[in-house]
Amino acid sequence: MRPTTDMLRLMLRSLAILLAVITVSSCSTTRRLGPDDVLYTGVKKIDITTYEKEPMAPGLQSSVKNAVNVAPNNCLISPYLRYPFPLGLWVYNNWSNPPKGFKHWLYEKLVREPVLISDVRPEVRTEMIDQILDNNGYFRGHATYELLKGKNPKKAKILYKVSTGPAYPIDTVEMLPDTTQLYHLIDSIALKGTYLHAGSRYCTDSLSAERVRIANALRNKGYYFFRPEYVEYLADSTITPGKIALRMTVGTNLPKLALVPYKTGTITTRINRNRGGGTPDTTMTRRGMLIQMMPSRLRKNLIPQCIGFREGRTLTVREMDRTQTRLSRLGIFNSIEINVFPDTTAERTLNVDIDCTFDAPLEASLEVNVTSKSNSYLGPGLMFGVTNRNLFGGGEQLSVNLTGSYEWQTGRDRGKSIFNSYEVGLTTSLSFPRLLAPRFIPRSRREINWTRISLNVDVLNRPHYFKMAQFNTGLSYDWRVNRYVSNTLTPFKLTYTKLINSTHEFDSIMNENKAIAESFKSQFIPQLSYSFVYDRNIDRDNNINWQFSVQEAGNIFWGIYELCGKKGEKKLFGTPFSQFVKGQTQLVYGRRLSGDNWIVTRAAVGAAHAYGNATTVPYSEQFYVGGANSIRAFTVRSVGPGSYKVPQNLINGYFDQTGTFKFEFNVEYRFPIFGPLHGALFFDSGNVWLLKEDPLRPGGKLRGKTFLRDLATGTGAGLRLDIGMLVVRGDLGVGIHLPYDTGKRGYYNMTSFKNSLAFHLAIGYPF
Repeated sequence: MRPTTDMLRLMLRSLAILLAVITVSSCSTTRRLGPDDVLYTGVKKIDITTYEKEPMAPGLQSSVKNAVNVAPNNCLISPYLRYPFPLGLWVYNNWSNPPKGFKHWLYEKLVREPVLISDVRPEVRTEMIDQILDNNGYFRGHATYELLKGKNPKKAKILYKVSTGPAYPIDTVEMLPDTTQLYHLIDSIALKGTYLHAGSRYCTDSLSAERVRIANALRNKGYYFFRPEYVEYLADSTITPGKIALRMTVGTNLPKLALVPYKTGTITTRINRNRGGGTPDTTMTRRGMLIQMMPSRLRKNLIPQCIGFREGRTLTVREMDRTQTRLSRLGIFNSIEINVFPDTTAERTLNVDIDCTFDAPLEASLEVNVTSKSNSYLGPGLMFGVTNRNLFGGGEQLSVNLTGSYEWQTGRDRGKSIFNSYEVGLTTSLSFPRLLAPRFIPRSRREINWTRISLNVDVLNRPHYFKMAQFNTGLSYDWRVNRYVSNTLTPFKLTYTKLINSTHEFDSIMNENKAIAESFKSQFIPQLSYSFVYDRNIDRDNNINWQFSVQEAGNIFWGIYELCGKKGEKKLFGTPFSQFVKGQTQLVYGRRLSGDNWIVTRAAVGAAHAYGNATTVPYSEQFYVGGANSIRAFTVRSVGPGSYKVPQNLINGYFDQTGTFKFEFNVEYRFPIFGPLHGALFFDSGNVWLLKEDPLRPGGKLRGKTFLRDLATGTGAGLRLDIGMLVVRGDLGVGIHLPYDTGKRGYYNMTSFKNSLAFHLAIGYPF
C-alpha cells in the first residue's frame, strides 16, 4: 500500500516538531523531574584504598565495580561515560505522548525514562560493597558514597570511596575428627590443597572453591552422591584479634547415600534414531548391553570403545565425563545423557544408563568473509561445506568443502582494473575415529584418535600475470596424549603445482628474476610433517596455546636416488621435485583483566630453507603477512619481503611479496559492550624476509640491524558479535609504519590516512 499525501505530511510534520524540540530544548533533560528527583549521570570514580599499601585481593576491584555498575541514560561505557545528545531524555521531557497514531509510535520508539539517583540507590550499593569486603576478609573495611553535582543541581554523578582495612588471615584450621573413612578422606584432600592453611587470606569464594574441590575428589573415589554443600565452615575472629580460627564440619543434612562409595553395576547404552521409533536390537558387549533402534547404521564395536565405565569397579565422575566427551567427539549424536541409579539387588552399586540420539547424517556450513582496502580494492571470500558424519556406521566423516575468493577494484578506475583475480579450491577429506597406524605411534585410550585421508585441488588466477593449479593428497594421524596436548603426524603428502599459463609480461619478469621463477615452476612436493599443540586454561584468568610444526620435502626421494647413483637434478614422474625444510611456531597467551575484559597476545615465527634438488622454496610454501588474521592494516601479501618496495608497474601482482622467514606480533584488548556485542583494540606488527640474497628484491634479506625498522605496524579497532557457536568479526585497521621509503620522514610514514585504512569482515577470532 502506497502512503497517502496526508500520511506523508503527518510524518514530515512530526519529524519537524521533533527537530524543533531538540533544537530549542537541547539542555532540558530534567524539566519533568520531581522536586526531590536527581538525574543519575554515571559513576565519577571508584576510589579503593588498601591498608598500609597491602596488595588488593584478586577480583576485588571487579566485584566492587559490578556492585555499582548501573548504566545511566545514553550510556557509552557503563557506568562511567555517556555519549552526547540524549535523544530519549529530550523526548521524555519535551514531547507529550499522543494516545495513538504515528506520533505515539514514534514517541514510544524514541523515549527513554530518566535513570534517577533514587533508582540507583547508592546507599544499598555501599552495603553490597561492605558485604563484598567481608567476604574477602576485610572485616574492618567500609564503603561510602558522595553525590557530585555540577551547574545543574538536578544532575549528579556518584563517587564511591572504599577503604578495605587490614585483611584477616587464617590463623588455625581444625579438621574433621578421624573417626570414619569419609572424614579421613576429606581431611587428606583438604590438606593437599593450597588454601586451607595458616596464613591464607580469609575469603568465602576460596572456601567455596575448596568445597567444590573436595566434593569432586570424593566423587572420583566412588562417593557419587556427595555434594559441595555438605562441607561447612565455622569462622571465629574473637580468639585471636585480627585473625580467623577456622573449623571444618559436615552438615547435619548429609544423607546416607553420600556416606559410602559405590561400584559400577550394569551398563546399558541405548542408541535412538534421529526421527525416533524403530525396532530394538540388543547386543551384549564388553562394556555392557547395547540396545540399538533399527534400522540405523552403527558398528557394534564403536560404542564400547567410548565407554569408560567398568562393571564392578569404583564409579567415578571422571569416567562419566570421559565417556560423555568421547561420545560427543564422534560427532554423530545430537544428544547424550548419562544417568545412574541404585541397584536394588546389590549393595553400594549404581547401574549406568546411557541414552544417545543420532544427529542428522548430513550437515552443511557456509562461511563468508570480506576484505576492503581504502585504496578501492574489495575482496569477498566464501566457504561452503557438506559433511556426512557417519558414512560407514563407524563415525567416519566425509567432508567436501568448496572455497572461493575474488578481488576487484572499485571506484573510478574499475574499468581499467587489472586485478580482478580469483582463487577456487575443492577439498575432500575422509576421517576415521581411530588410528589406522602401527602401534609404535603413541596414543591415549581415553581420547578419540583420528586417521584422515585428504584430496585437494586449488586454482589461483592473477589476470595479466598467471594461472596456477595445485593438487595434493595425503594421509595424517591425529591423536592426543592428554587433554591438553594434541599431535598430528602426516607421514605422506604429495603436492603437485602446475603453472597453467602465464602472460608475456609475467614471463619477462620471471626472466629477470630467476629466484622467483624457480618458485613458480611446475614441480612435485613430497612431504612428511609433524605438528604439536598445547592448549590449556591455566585458571579462569589465564590461558595459553602453543603450536609447533616442522615439515620436510623431498629428502626421502633424494636419498633413494642418491643410493641408486642418480646425479644432477632428480625427477618424479618426469617432473622435478622440491627439497626443503620448514618450521614454524606460534604462542598465544590470554589474560583476564576483570570481568570479560581480556588482553590477548600472539607471537609467531617461521622459517623455510631449500637445498639439494631445489634452489628456492615453492611459492605455495613461502610465508606472507597481512589480512584478517595477521597485520590487519594491510591486505594479504602486500608487505615485504623486508624493506623491498614493489615497482609501481607490479603493484597488486602479489607474486613476489613472500619470503622464507616470518615474524608476527599482535596485542588485542577485548572488552564487552552490550550483550553479545564485544569490542577490541589491537596492535599488529610483522613482516617476511628472505634467508638468501635476491638482488632483484633489494632490502628483502633478513638482517639483525634493520629488523625492527623492517617491521610493518598497524593498529585499529573492531567489533565482534559473539553468539556462542558463531563469532562475526569486523576489524578496521590503520597503518602506522611501512618498512620501505614512502617519501615521508619519521616512523609514521603512511602516504595518507585514507590510504592507510583496511576493513576486514571475517568469521571467528583472529587468534
